[in-house]
Amino acid sequence: MTRGILIAGNESSLYSAVAAEAVKRVESFASAVIPNRLPLPEGGTSRPPRAESSGGAISLPWNPASPISARAMVLAAENRLTQINDAIVICSPPAVFKTADALLPEEIETMVSDHIKGWFFLIRELSLYFRRAGSGTLSLIVSESGKDALDGEGGINAFGLNARNVNSWGKNNPADLLGASASASFRAFAQGVLASPENEHYQVKGFTTSEAGAETDFAAWLFKILDEGAGKNSGRWQKFSRRKFFG
Repeated sequence: MTRGILIAGNESSLYSAVAAEAVKRVESFASAVIPNRLPLPEGGTSRPPRAESSGGAISLPWNPASPISARAMVLAAENRLTQINDAIVICSPPAVFKTADALLPEEIETMVSDHIKGWFFLIRELSLYFRRAGSGTLSLIVSESGKDALDGEGGINAFGLNARNVNSWGKNNPADLLGASASASFRAFAQGVLASPENEHYQVKGFTTSEAGAETDFAAWLFKILDEGAGKNSGRWQKFSRRKFFG
Protein backbone atom coordinates (compact mmCIF):
# COMPACT_ATOMS: atom_id res chain seq x y z
CA MET A 1 0.00 0.00 0.00
CA THR A 2 1.27 3.46 -0.90
CA ARG A 3 2.50 5.54 2.00
CA GLY A 4 0.26 8.55 2.58
CA ILE A 5 2.19 11.68 3.54
CA LEU A 6 0.61 15.03 4.43
CA ILE A 7 2.90 18.03 4.89
CA ALA A 8 1.44 21.24 6.30
CA GLY A 9 3.40 24.39 7.03
CA ASN A 10 4.10 27.96 6.12
CA GLU A 11 6.13 29.05 3.15
CA SER A 12 9.77 28.62 4.14
CA SER A 13 13.01 26.97 3.07
CA LEU A 14 12.40 24.34 5.75
CA TYR A 15 9.05 23.38 4.23
CA SER A 16 10.57 23.17 0.76
CA ALA A 17 13.38 20.89 2.00
CA VAL A 18 10.97 18.50 3.72
CA ALA A 19 8.76 18.42 0.61
CA ALA A 20 11.78 17.63 -1.59
CA GLU A 21 12.72 14.74 0.70
CA ALA A 22 9.16 13.38 0.63
CA VAL A 23 9.16 12.96 -3.16
CA LYS A 24 12.17 10.65 -2.82
CA ARG A 25 9.84 8.18 -1.11
CA VAL A 26 6.43 8.63 -2.74
CA GLU A 27 5.21 9.72 -6.16
CA SER A 28 2.91 12.29 -4.58
CA PHE A 29 2.06 13.74 -1.18
CA ALA A 30 -0.64 16.06 0.13
CA SER A 31 0.50 19.64 0.62
CA ALA A 32 -1.19 22.39 2.66
CA VAL A 33 0.72 25.65 2.75
CA ILE A 34 0.13 28.83 4.74
CA PRO A 35 0.99 31.65 2.34
CA ASN A 36 2.82 34.66 3.73
CA ARG A 37 0.06 37.27 3.92
CA LEU A 38 2.06 39.75 5.94
CA PRO A 39 2.80 43.02 4.11
CA LEU A 40 6.28 43.50 2.71
CA PRO A 41 8.38 45.89 4.82
CA GLU A 42 10.30 48.77 3.33
CA GLY A 43 13.20 47.38 1.33
CA GLY A 44 11.32 44.19 0.42
CA THR A 45 11.30 43.17 -3.22
CA SER A 46 9.41 39.97 -3.83
CA ARG A 47 8.43 36.74 -2.12
CA PRO A 48 10.06 33.37 -2.81
CA PRO A 49 8.24 30.77 -4.96
CA ARG A 50 5.43 29.00 -3.16
CA ALA A 51 6.39 25.73 -1.51
CA GLU A 52 3.46 23.82 -2.98
CA SER A 53 5.07 24.11 -6.43
CA SER A 54 7.30 21.16 -5.45
CA GLY A 55 7.01 18.22 -7.83
CA GLY A 56 4.64 15.53 -6.62
CA ALA A 57 2.67 17.84 -4.33
CA ILE A 58 -1.12 17.54 -4.26
CA SER A 59 -2.05 21.06 -3.23
CA LEU A 60 -5.00 21.25 -0.84
CA PRO A 61 -6.89 24.44 0.03
CA TRP A 62 -6.64 25.47 3.66
CA ASN A 63 -7.73 28.53 5.58
CA PRO A 64 -5.74 28.21 8.84
CA ALA A 65 -8.10 30.50 10.75
CA SER A 66 -11.08 28.20 10.17
CA PRO A 67 -11.70 24.98 12.15
CA ILE A 68 -14.06 23.82 9.39
CA SER A 69 -11.32 24.30 6.80
CA ALA A 70 -8.88 22.25 8.92
CA ARG A 71 -11.37 19.38 9.06
CA ALA A 72 -12.09 19.61 5.34
CA MET A 73 -8.39 19.65 4.49
CA VAL A 74 -7.67 16.50 6.51
CA LEU A 75 -10.61 14.72 4.88
CA ALA A 76 -9.41 15.85 1.45
CA ALA A 77 -5.92 14.52 2.20
CA GLU A 78 -7.37 11.17 3.23
CA ASN A 79 -9.47 10.99 0.06
CA ARG A 80 -6.56 11.85 -2.22
CA LEU A 81 -4.07 9.56 -0.46
CA THR A 82 -6.48 6.76 0.58
CA GLN A 83 -5.03 7.09 4.08
CA ILE A 84 -2.66 9.35 6.01
CA ASN A 85 0.30 7.47 7.46
CA ASP A 86 2.56 10.44 8.19
CA ALA A 87 1.36 13.95 8.97
CA ILE A 88 4.24 16.42 9.14
CA VAL A 89 3.44 19.83 10.61
CA ILE A 90 6.11 22.52 10.16
CA CYS A 91 6.08 25.73 12.19
CA SER A 92 8.58 28.21 10.85
CA PRO A 93 6.69 31.53 10.89
CA PRO A 94 7.96 34.63 9.13
CA ALA A 95 9.82 37.11 11.30
CA VAL A 96 8.46 40.58 11.95
CA PHE A 97 11.24 42.90 13.10
CA LYS A 98 9.35 45.82 14.61
CA THR A 99 8.90 47.65 17.87
CA ALA A 100 5.55 47.13 19.56
CA ASP A 101 4.28 50.61 18.70
CA ALA A 102 5.07 50.08 15.01
CA LEU A 103 3.07 46.86 14.64
CA LEU A 104 0.03 47.12 12.41
CA PRO A 105 -3.26 45.63 13.65
CA GLU A 106 -3.54 43.56 10.45
CA GLU A 107 -0.06 42.09 11.05
CA ILE A 108 -1.07 40.94 14.52
CA GLU A 109 -4.38 39.53 13.30
CA THR A 110 -2.73 37.67 10.43
CA MET A 111 -0.01 36.16 12.61
CA VAL A 112 -2.47 35.01 15.29
CA SER A 113 -4.96 33.60 12.78
CA ASP A 114 -2.50 31.90 10.43
CA HIS A 115 0.39 30.91 12.69
CA ILE A 116 -1.21 30.28 16.10
CA LYS A 117 -4.91 29.46 15.82
CA GLY A 118 -4.29 27.55 12.61
CA TRP A 119 -2.00 25.04 14.32
CA PHE A 120 -4.44 24.46 17.17
CA PHE A 121 -7.25 23.62 14.74
CA LEU A 122 -5.15 21.43 12.46
CA ILE A 123 -3.36 19.41 15.15
CA ARG A 124 -6.71 18.76 16.81
CA GLU A 125 -8.12 17.35 13.56
CA LEU A 126 -5.02 15.25 12.89
CA SER A 127 -5.10 13.85 16.43
CA LEU A 128 -8.75 12.88 15.96
CA TYR A 129 -7.92 11.26 12.62
CA PHE A 130 -5.05 9.14 13.96
CA ARG A 131 -7.04 8.17 17.04
CA ARG A 132 -9.82 6.83 14.79
CA ALA A 133 -7.31 5.13 12.51
CA GLY A 134 -5.48 3.59 15.47
CA SER A 135 -2.09 4.08 13.79
CA GLY A 136 0.10 6.62 12.06
CA THR A 137 2.68 9.25 12.96
CA LEU A 138 2.16 12.92 13.73
CA SER A 139 5.41 14.89 13.50
CA LEU A 140 5.54 18.38 15.01
CA ILE A 141 8.45 20.49 13.80
CA VAL A 142 9.51 23.92 15.04
CA SER A 143 12.42 26.00 13.78
CA GLU A 144 14.24 27.78 16.58
CA SER A 145 16.86 29.53 14.49
CA GLY A 146 14.69 32.56 13.77
CA LYS A 147 16.43 32.66 10.38
CA ASP A 148 14.82 29.79 8.53
CA ALA A 149 13.26 32.16 6.05
CA LEU A 150 16.75 33.04 4.81
CA ASP A 151 17.87 30.92 1.92
CA GLY A 152 21.55 30.82 2.83
CA GLU A 153 24.10 33.64 2.76
CA GLY A 154 22.63 36.62 1.00
CA GLY A 155 19.45 34.67 0.22
CA ILE A 156 15.91 36.01 0.09
CA ASN A 157 13.69 35.63 3.11
CA ALA A 158 9.90 35.42 3.41
CA PHE A 159 9.64 39.21 3.19
CA GLY A 160 11.74 39.55 0.05
CA LEU A 161 14.69 40.93 2.05
CA ASN A 162 18.19 39.60 1.52
CA ALA A 163 20.55 38.85 4.40
CA ARG A 164 22.25 42.23 4.22
CA ASN A 165 18.92 44.08 4.35
CA VAL A 166 17.74 41.94 7.26
CA ASN A 167 20.84 42.86 9.25
CA SER A 168 20.27 46.53 8.49
CA TRP A 169 16.60 46.23 9.40
CA GLY A 170 17.49 44.60 12.72
CA LYS A 171 19.71 47.50 13.82
CA ASN A 172 16.66 49.69 14.34
CA ASN A 173 14.18 46.93 15.18
CA PRO A 174 16.18 44.06 16.71
CA ALA A 175 13.33 41.98 18.10
CA ASP A 176 11.19 39.57 16.12
CA LEU A 177 7.99 40.23 18.04
CA LEU A 178 5.49 38.13 16.10
CA GLY A 179 7.40 35.23 14.57
CA ALA A 180 9.11 34.30 17.83
CA SER A 181 5.81 34.52 19.71
CA ALA A 182 4.11 32.20 17.22
CA SER A 183 6.93 29.66 17.51
CA ALA A 184 6.75 29.73 21.31
CA SER A 185 2.99 29.16 21.20
CA PHE A 186 3.39 26.23 18.83
CA ARG A 187 6.07 24.63 20.97
CA ALA A 188 4.01 24.95 24.15
CA PHE A 189 0.97 23.41 22.47
CA ALA A 190 3.07 20.67 20.90
CA GLN A 191 4.58 19.84 24.30
CA GLY A 192 1.11 19.16 25.65
CA VAL A 193 0.27 16.95 22.66
CA LEU A 194 3.49 14.97 23.08
CA ALA A 195 2.67 14.33 26.74
CA SER A 196 -0.92 13.24 26.07
CA PRO A 197 -1.85 9.70 27.14
CA GLU A 198 -3.87 9.36 23.92
CA ASN A 199 -0.57 8.89 22.10
CA GLU A 200 -0.83 5.15 22.73
CA HIS A 201 -3.10 4.99 19.69
CA TYR A 202 -0.48 6.48 17.35
CA GLN A 203 2.98 8.02 17.42
CA VAL A 204 3.61 11.71 18.08
CA LYS A 205 7.14 13.02 17.59
CA GLY A 206 8.60 16.46 18.14
CA PHE A 207 11.54 17.83 16.17
CA THR A 208 13.51 21.06 16.53
CA THR A 209 16.30 22.67 14.56
CA SER A 210 18.33 25.78 15.33
CA GLU A 211 20.85 25.53 12.48
CA ALA A 212 20.13 28.02 9.73
CA GLY A 213 21.11 26.82 6.28
CA ALA A 214 20.86 23.13 7.22
CA GLU A 215 17.30 22.57 5.99
CA THR A 216 18.24 19.86 3.47
CA ASP A 217 20.24 17.91 6.06
CA PHE A 218 17.45 18.30 8.59
CA ALA A 219 14.88 16.91 6.13
CA ALA A 220 17.06 13.85 5.42
CA TRP A 221 17.53 13.28 9.17
CA LEU A 222 13.79 13.66 9.81
CA PHE A 223 12.77 11.10 7.21
CA LYS A 224 15.46 8.70 8.35
CA ILE A 225 13.77 8.64 11.77
CA LEU A 226 10.28 8.38 10.26
CA ASP A 227 11.36 5.57 7.92
CA GLU A 228 12.66 3.57 10.89
CA GLY A 229 9.27 3.93 12.59
CA ALA A 230 10.70 3.35 16.06
CA GLY A 231 8.11 3.78 18.78
CA LYS A 232 10.79 4.72 21.30
CA ASN A 233 10.99 8.20 19.78
CA SER A 234 7.30 8.87 20.31
CA GLY A 235 6.23 11.41 22.92
CA ARG A 236 9.47 13.39 23.09
CA TRP A 237 11.47 16.11 21.40
CA GLN A 238 14.48 15.40 19.22
CA LYS A 239 16.88 18.14 18.24
CA PHE A 240 18.72 18.11 14.94
CA SER A 241 22.49 18.46 14.99
CA ARG A 242 24.72 18.31 11.93
CA ARG A 243 27.51 16.95 14.10
CA LYS A 244 25.38 14.00 15.30
CA PHE A 245 23.82 13.42 11.89
CA PHE A 246 27.14 13.12 10.08
CA GLY A 247 29.06 11.70 13.02
